[in-house]
Amino acid sequence: MSTTPTIYEWMGGAEALRRLTDVFYAHALQDEILAPVFAGMDSEHPQHVAVWLSEVFGGPAEYSAHHGGHQHMATKHLGRGITEKQRRRWVDLLLDTADEVGLPTDPEFRAVFVYYIEWGTRMALIYSGPNPPPVDAAKIPVWSWGQTPPWVPKAGADG
Repeated sequence: MSTTPTIYEWMGGAEALRRLTDVFYAHALQDEILAPVFAGMDSEHPQHVAVWLSEVFGGPAEYSAHHGGHQHMATKHLGRGITEKQRRRWVDLLLDTADEVGLPTDPEFRAVFVYYIEWGTRMALIYSGPNPPPVDAAKIPVWSWGQTPPWVPKAGADG
């Protein structure tokens, strides 16, 4: 059995993701580029995104179990007309917020985190555009360490 933590565990679990999304969406609502995208946002939206990200990063499959899974998330973007400028601002603001709320800064974690954020926002851009792909019941993708798992010193090592 592996002792390597999931990305979800490494980043601090549900509490860290709730902090991230609560602070991020508070900023987004004040941001001149993103505010129009989230005007009228449901008050539960930050918590739903936290649950989505939890599953994506290897935590409990609660989004699939209780919120409709990938198909539901994809349909939420249909017809939204997200621009590249808005996508890019979303990424930049989320990464700034990750620093603000104290998510890990090690290169292994940040590489995986940014990899998913880039991929996910580009998928949102595609789904929100004029010719989105068919929305199907695909499983939520789960991101893991990939090439570089986190560095954890061995017990008894001198460093």
